[in-house]
Amino acid sequence: MAKPKKIKLHKQEQLEITWDNGKIINYPLKFLRDETPDAGNKGETILWKHYAPPSRTEPLRPEAYEIDKIDMVGNYAVKITWKDGYDFGIYSWDLLEHFAEYLEVRNNLHQDFEHKE
Repeated sequence: MAKPKKIKLHKQEQLEITWDNGKIINYPLKFLRDETPDAGNKGETILWKHYAPPSRTEPLRPEAYEIDKIDMVGNYAVKITWKDGYDFGIYSWDLLEHFAEYLEVRNNLHQDFEHKE
């Protein structure tokens, strides 16, 4: 598993992580917030039964997609506190690597469709 060498916030739009395997990945903040790995956002599974998260009654305000601070969690993850005070969910290095794979596929698919004639 790769580990970050550097984490940098770019204009409250994306989080850039330079990994020790040489990859540099830019994570859109909207994607990170929408995919927050916590039970209140994604639900949880207990003894093979899934419990869905509560439905949102209102859309998130713009500051919900801005980072207030980032804290290290041991040597395996980061915890993001968003400007609206939301600070649930731990983004492990493994999860961020999976997110990077997803973003790469998503970006390549968009390029494929945009370049078709």
